[in-house]
Amino acid sequence: MVGVSDGHTSAQAPAAARTRVGRPLLSLALASMMDEVQAHSGAVYLLAPGERVLEMAVMAGLPRAFAAPWERVGLSAPIPVAEAVRERRLVWVGGEEDMAARYPRIAVVLPYPFALAAVPVATASTAYGAVFVTWPGSHPPELSDREREHLTAACDRLALRLERAMEESRPLLPEPDLLAAPTVGGVAGTLGTVEAARMVARLPYGLCSLDLHGRVSFANAAAAELIGTPVNKLLGTQLWASVPWLNDPVYEDRYRAALLSQQTTSFVALRPPGDWLSFRLYPSTTGLSVRVTRARAVAEMHRAAPQSDDAPSRLVTISQVLTLAGALTEAAGVQDVVQLVADEIVPAVGSQALMVLGSRAGRLHVLGHRGYPDAHVVERFDGMPMAEPTPGTHALNTGVPAFFDSRQELERLYPSRRATPDGFAAWAYLPLIASGRPVGTCVLAYAEPHPFPADERAVLTSLGGLIAQALERALLYDAKHRLAHGLQEALLPHSLPRLPGIDAASRYLPATQGMDIGGDFYDLVPLQGVAAAVIGDVQGHNVTAAGLMGQLRTAVRAYTTVGQPPEEVMRSTNRLLIDLGADLFASCLYLRLDPARGRAVMARAGHPPPLLRRPDGKVRVLDLAGGPLLGIDGSAVYPTTEVDLAPGSVLALYTDGLIESPGVDIEDALADLGQRLTEAGELPLDELADHLLQHSPAARERLDDVALLLLRAHADG
Repeated sequence: MVGVSDGHTSAQAPAAARTRVGRPLLSLALASMMDEVQAHSGAVYLLAPGERVLEMAVMAGLPRAFAAPWERVGLSAPIPVAEAVRERRLVWVGGEEDMAARYPRIAVVLPYPFALAAVPVATASTAYGAVFVTWPGSHPPELSDREREHLTAACDRLALRLERAMEESRPLLPEPDLLAAPTVGGVAGTLGTVEAARMVARLPYGLCSLDLHGRVSFANAAAAELIGTPVNKLLGTQLWASVPWLNDPVYEDRYRAALLSQQTTSFVALRPPGDWLSFRLYPSTTGLSVRVTRARAVAEMHRAAPQSDDAPSRLVTISQVLTLAGALTEAAGVQDVVQLVADEIVPAVGSQALMVLGSRAGRLHVLGHRGYPDAHVVERFDGMPMAEPTPGTHALNTGVPAFFDSRQELERLYPSRRATPDGFAAWAYLPLIASGRPVGTCVLAYAEPHPFPADERAVLTSLGGLIAQALERALLYDAKHRLAHGLQEALLPHSLPRLPGIDAASRYLPATQGMDIGGDFYDLVPLQGVAAAVIGDVQGHNVTAAGLMGQLRTAVRAYTTVGQPPEEVMRSTNRLLIDLGADLFASCLYLRLDPARGRAVMARAGHPPPLLRRPDGKVRVLDLAGGPLLGIDGSAVYPTTEVDLAPGSVLALYTDGLIESPGVDIEDALADLGQRLTEAGELPLDELADHLLQHSPAARERLDDVALLLLRAHADG
């Protein structure tokens, strides 16, 4: 048995325990729990042996296909049952909107009105799994205290029974799911009496009865005539599987919506060549009643029913593809894609390891891997020529998937693999094809021999297409990210010069929105006996802003070097920005430092005021006179202000990304920054810079770039 304790070590609790106990423990516990709180469906998950994976052990009230994407889920997955186990608490989802806001991946696959509670099955020391139960959308948006207490107590009792079974070495046999009673053939058997069957047969509209799997268990003559299929051809089949013009995922979706929400649903379908029929579905916990009538006023609707030969298995495929699509929209870089596939797909398909391969300059490269005990086994593929005969290079070169259900089959086609075993026994090599070209190969490895039937190969190949699109975006994102960071590093000082009488420290953080590059800049320029410092902010978080920032920083340094005074440096820079015609503005703060005299002369162009911490620890905001933003008015002047800079004084120059945060008053943010500077001002400057960033809410959110330049005066020598 496999369990998870609060620490890093864990006991073992069953995922699908295999030896007999007296009664179906899980099924009885789940049925009792659902009855106590009047839930209409639910499932029990148990932790898999030796893995941080939850496996569905038994489901009740709905076909297991409804939860197919989540039959095996990693503990880190963002779904309620995994969260309940991780956090050891009941997780409540109050309805459709709540699900969409908190668990969008589930809402994409099951966009229906229902409420859900997930409860951990755990003792004080060991987690065994979790239970979820669902109610129709009519359930109140809050879980009642009675329901909460019943669910928690029932799961606690189940955990104790599992603990006792573990102590007595009595694992569980697999248990059947709890659904309605099996269908009974024949009209009379279904309805109970011959007279009831005659009554239904006389009705002028069609009636069908579907079980929880959507199979027809009864149909009257009117229904058969309207649908155009004999009753004996309908019985025991799903409508969307046996009636070609109903073979459309939209109609199947209505069946799922009715069962999960327990609310009446309907749809209109075209029976070729021109008859529109209305289907109204009335659900219960044992199945659905369907009323079929002729539809009116729908002539303008023109639907083409897609044809498919594999409709019975399509539900699982659609669910899995939609789930992964929702997950991969959150991936930014390549490692995000690798991690999401490891968290979402590897557990779902039952594999134990993952490797993602790409190519560059005619060689294979390992983009990421998970689950391999020995990393050297994976690293040997990195840098391998693409001409090398391996299944990974073949899939990448040809775009053709390859499936090996045993080591013997792999080594028969690739004898060289005998010399480099990786410890696994079956593999799926999925070419990742995006925009018509292979961008990589996803390798799924299995610990035991694993057959790949046709439907599973189709699912894996489809998932490979979605992974490929995400990987293509991620490769582009990473390339842009490297370019942006390289450009930013080239435009900002690599290090600050050492100056007599002045210590300095700086920090730059790009905004989390945009390209991770922006227009904030700073510089420190040594001069004969004095020094100049500048900090500024060009509008925008893109390459244009960064390029303009580099021009301004270079201009300020040039004007400083030729000896212009602070006010003239600002005027010259302002005129340059206007002459460049960039249609962007910039704020700027320029200082001429004279530590020997203990003085600083400052000029400001619409920039946030600096803070000065005096040697006695008091901090004040230097509300300097100044001019407008650079780039607005070619005739603007920028008056200067002289301030004392005694040894021990600290000047904090910053951009507005350090203090501006939505909903926070700028005066309050300045006061908080001043308080932090007061309390920590004696720290070494590098530690002080980190302290100010760590305790800034705006810097943590990073809606804007953040630049910080700290200067401390000291007695030279």
